[in-house]
Amino acid sequence: MAVSVTAALLVIGDEILTGRTKDKNIGYIAEYLTGIGIDLREVRVVPDVEEEIVAAVNALRQRYTYLFTTGGIGPTHDDITADCIAKAFGVGIDHDPRAVAMLQERYQPGELNEARLRMARIPHGADLVDNPISKAPGFRLGNVFVMAGVPSIMQAMLDNIAPTLETGARMIIETIEAEGLAEGIYAEGLSQIASSHDGVSIGSYPSFSTNGFRNQIVVRGKDPEAVANAAQAVRAMLLRLKADLAPL
Repeated sequence: MAVSVTAALLVIGDEILTGRTKDKNIGYIAEYLTGIGIDLREVRVVPDVEEEIVAAVNALRQRYTYLFTTGGIGPTHDDITADCIAKAFGVGIDHDPRAVAMLQERYQPGELNEARLRMARIPHGADLVDNPISKAPGFRLGNVFVMAGVPSIMQAMLDNIAPTLETGARMIIETIEAEGLAEGIYAEGLSQIASSHDGVSIGSYPSFSTNGFRNQIVVRGKDPEAVANAAQAVRAMLLRLKADLAPL
């Protein structure tokens, strides 16, 4: 049986919860991890509140193979993610000489003020995650990876993290067009197929546009044979329903 490698994502920031910033990272990370064989099982969004961040970090890092965080590692007073990670692990935090050296590559003499040096504060024992865009690093402590909230920087960090990750079997996905059939027509049959095919997840996803509605049925799993069998059962069910609805 293939090893299941799981992950959670913790999105940190008041700006996400108030709607001021529209998150662009969740979908990207979900697709990225799925593509390399890691199942993203949970996403949480928490405010810039120490006790809430610490509690979420400790809960999620114990539940899943990996925990990824985004946000809260900038130079301002409300960027408290590094301190919260240190507190969650019960370790100290200080300016890391490696991180300071990275920032010195970016800033001219005299520009690296105390605010910017906050971005070099790293929990003791953490490994740095390279940031080729703005130099301020992320870091890894245990099974927790701390990344920036800015999408382009997060994506670069994730590219650097990925080769270090244990991965499992990749998800196989088959998408089947319902071709005009409404969900209410095939819902019962789809439920029966889902309950009789172990090892797969089956979902129905409607969408609406000026051209009318469109329903897609998606079969997911890691066993190619199981996915193929379930997908074939779905196609056969749809054909039967269309035949039953066809005018005499």
